[in-house]
Amino acid sequence: MDKLKVLMLNGSPRAKGNIALAFHEMEQVFDEYGIEHENILLGRTDIRGCIACETCRERGKCVFDDIVNELAQKFEEADGLVIGSPVYYGSANGTLMSALQRLFYSTSFDKSMKAGASVVSARRSGCTATFDELNKFFTLSNMPVVTSQYWNNIYGWTPGEGEVDEEGRQVMRVLARNMAFLMQSIALGKEQIGLPAAEEPRVWTNFTR
Repeated sequence: MDKLKVLMLNGSPRAKGNIALAFHEMEQVFDEYGIEHENILLGRTDIRGCIACETCRERGKCVFDDIVNELAQKFEEADGLVIGSPVYYGSANGTLMSALQRLFYSTSFDKSMKAGASVVSARRSGCTATFDELNKFFTLSNMPVVTSQYWNNIYGWTPGEGEVDEEGRQVMRVLARNMAFLMQSIALGKEQIGLPAAEEPRVWTNFTR
């Protein structure tokens, strides 16, 4: 089995914030399993939103040649994707959402069976709404969603305050173990039986006609 790779996208603008703390808990587990991981901080990056120009359908990449096109190659090579965000007004960080929307829309490679996990931090509430929001990127791409023993949340207001959230930190470690197992199982499945066959043509429905 080839060495497995995980791409981790941190949507927080804080390099040492609570998402970074959560990712660190996961990275320690990935190291134990010999899984390669790359952690990229996106929260302070200048990333504009999609303008629906459809140029990516012709060029195979986004018309805005920024970090999103760099992420596309890393995403294609990865066996798993972790996306993390603090909660802003009950939603994910806007910079991260712009990156994810363009990344998933502009890439045509098959994302089937790449494991996906989302991680969320908040002072108090909004975690589950943001958790659901981020998971939607996986569930429309044939990507198995990795779960833990609780929703993938960690609580804290100031940077590093999540350190005292013992349950949240444990949730992240369990999440990483589950992700490692799932990626290993999928890799073995690919070797022995292959990916599920795409036996049906894709059906697109527009409700206005």
